[in-house]
Amino acid sequence: MSLTPMEQKRLRYRRGLRWALALLAFVLIVPLVPYGLVTAESQLRNSSSDLWREARRPTQPENFRTQVQGIDSAVLINVRGDEWRHFRENTLVPYGGWLLLGTLGLITAFFLYRGRIRIEGGRSGKLVPRFATNQRVIHWFAAGLFVVLGITGLVLLYGRYVLIPLLGPEGFAITASACKEVHNLVGPIFPFALIAIIVMFGRGNGFLAIDFKWFLKAGGLFGGHAADSGYYNGGQKSWFWMTVLFGLAISVSGLALDFPIFGQTRELMALSHVVHSVVAMVFIAASLGHIYIGTLGMEGAVESMTSGYVDAKWAQEHHNLWYAEMEKAGMVDVEPNALEEVKRHDDVDFKGFGQPNVPTTEG
Repeated sequence: MSLTPMEQKRLRYRRGLRWALALLAFVLIVPLVPYGLVTAESQLRNSSSDLWREARRPTQPENFRTQVQGIDSAVLINVRGDEWRHFRENTLVPYGGWLLLGTLGLITAFFLYRGRIRIEGGRSGKLVPRFATNQRVIHWFAAGLFVVLGITGLVLLYGRYVLIPLLGPEGFAITASACKEVHNLVGPIFPFALIAIIVMFGRGNGFLAIDFKWFLKAGGLFGGHAADSGYYNGGQKSWFWMTVLFGLAISVSGLALDFPIFGQTRELMALSHVVHSVVAMVFIAASLGHIYIGTLGMEGAVESMTSGYVDAKWAQEHHNLWYAEMEKAGMVDVEPNALEEVKRHDDVDFKGFGQPNVPTTEG
């Protein structure tokens, strides 16, 4: 059936109108498509963020149920481990390294400035008993544990930076694994050594007024006469209490990490990591100063922990009040093998400290 010219004209008009409307719709709608996609993506992202935020919540809603029973089992994703990793890599490792290197630098500078602190006028040849055998055994037992734990801990912390270039990845892996086992096995023994230290050396380590005078003179470390001191001086007492407090912090946090079976949460484990590592770094740095003064830094000091005796001149220079009491008790110039036979130092009456009949370095 053929169309009349008028019908054909109307048909062409309708087709043109449809194409014009389609083109208009294309022009108006297509530019809005990116905005629609962005809105949908934003809604999806917000929904995803809400999902992951809920999954990371340390506590779940009351209506939350899980078939897995145990500590932190209701927490789907725990971020504490990642937070500890960031702290370890970005704070502990660099600042701990600077602390140790800085301490070694200060010790070296002090040695170059002061040299070894000698006994003025040389040794007298007279011996004074200072530490009994059981005290020295406990000291070296605790010191040995501390050194083993310190070295293995530093290997675990800095080994990948220092040992991998020397041993290679496989050699370091074996070394790190051995250090981890030794650290975990030896660590639980340290609290017992700490208790023995407290029992053996606690008496006489309370601070007195003369100790603050000792601090003001810096113990004579920078020259001049040492300040008055009893059996322990201010520095030794400070080291004792540092050992006790730091040792307790390291022991408690270490046991929490060694035995994660007593209900510790991830938050407590992460906190134990931070306390254990930070206190250990400060403890190791302080021990470097203690080791230096007790060996290379001061003549005659190490003998008190090796033979149990000290030279009378050393005792008179560094512990004059104690030496005066020992001299009064007849415990100066004893035989080298008489340590267990003479009267013990802690039986000496120290009531004479600061009295006029006790010689001091102050007018």
